[in-house]
Parts: sequence; structure tokens; C-alpha cells
Amino acid sequence: MTPPDKLIGRRPRDAAERWIGAGKETLPEPAKAEIYTARLTVDITPALRGRIKLVAFDRGITVAEMLRALLEERYGTGKTL
Repeated sequence: MTPPDKLIGRRPRDAAERWIGAGKETLPEPAKAEIYTARLTVDITPALRGRIKLVAFDRGITVAEMLRALLEERYGTGKTL
């Protein structure tokens, strides 16, 4: 009798398998979630939120990008309050 592990052959490597394996050679840039993993919630007035959104829109950046830059500028590495 043939052992059970010999009844099943190796899975063939088809085009899809080669395509999946091809991604292992190149590393994509990390997603924002991998870089910025902490969340911060701040209660602000609707009027302030609107002004912040307008400024970010005028600068052509997202609110998150603008606030990260402001916080980093003020409280970046090594800075004290």
C-alpha cells in the first residue's frame, strides 16, 4: 500500500504562483498605517474644524498631513514644552 503522503503530488507552479512569488523580491513602501500607528482624538468646535480643513485644502495637503507637521514642528524629537 502506498503511504498517504505519496498519493498527493507537489502542487504545480502556474502563472499565478509565479506572479505572487515575484512580489517577494521588491518591497513596497510602507503604508501610512505602518508609519503612523497611534491615533489622537481632540475635541474641537465645528468652526475650528472648518478653518483647519480650509487651510489644509488651500495648501493642497490633507488635514492629517498638516497637523502632523504642526505637531512635529512644536513637539518634535528632543523639544520640550
